Amino acid sequence: MFSGSIVAIVTPMKANGECDFEVLRQLVDWHVEQGTHGIVVMGTTGESATVDESEYYQAIEVVVEQAAKRVKVIAGTGAIGTHKAIKLTQQAEKLGVDGALVVTPYYCKPTQKGLYEHFKAVAESTELPIILYNVPSRTACDLLPETVAELSLIENIVAIKEATGDVSRVEELNRLCDAPIALLSGDDATALEFMRLGGHGVISVTANVAPALMSKMCEAAQEQNWQQAQLIDAKLAALHQDLFLQANPIPVKWALAAMGMMEQGIRLPLTVLSEQHHPKVLQALEQANVKTQ
Repeated sequence: MFSGSIVAIVTPMKANGECDFEVLRQLVDWHVEQGTHGIVVMGTTGESATVDESEYYQAIEVVVEQAAKRVKVIAGTGAIGTHKAIKLTQQAEKLGVDGALVVTPYYCKPTQKGLYEHFKAVAESTELPIILYNVPSRTACDLLPETVAELSLIENIVAIKEATGDVSRVEELNRLCDAPIALLSGDDATALEFMRLGGHGVISVTANVAPALMSKMCEAAQEQNWQQAQLIDAKLAALHQDLFLQANPIPVKWALAAMGMMEQGIRLPLTVLSEQHHPKVLQALEQANVKTQ
């Protein structure tokens, strides 16, 4: 159900920090035109942690409406507490999304049993397909493959975004999971290798600025045309690295502003990309043939 290049879309903001939903609509249309296979709204890259509740729901509503079933829309509905994650997921379902991306509860460091019960409770509260999201570098907890295998037996848990950067997880997950589960990379730099080992796609930051190349790379990988996929990925390699020179989404939002796609708006505690990093990001965009102003 979920595969290929799925963009973790930014939330455009004006220079004063106000959400720019009109530009968000324009970005959705651009992604559809460029061949992006799906859109995650209100994920980490979308600054879900810095928007208020009304903005969170409005962003989801805008993306669902603008996508108009042309691509799958997935809402980030994870939270530190199970009760809140359930509430967000149920509301996203009412707004018409095609799936929910649920990150492991951050900061509180639950046990594997706690993680299992958390995701089970969220899944049982909705009819939406659930994508598990494992990103230990941000959450301080690791959803282990054995726990994923147990969770995959729950009917509407259909995928995992695995953002450890450890591609050996692909083989381990495929070996342990008796029920079919889509494996999505959450790390652009290793996404091609992830797919070569049996993954199904990537939830991508790079796709925000180079959507056509990312979708073509994923399509080549799906066709097992590894030579073509590698040639495309080589053009994107600098972006995969340099869009993380500072915490995501700082560099990617600056890059989109440099492309003339949006204003340089970002919310505290995040700040605009430090000036010393501008040349590297511009060079990475140039390597991918992305035009800037």
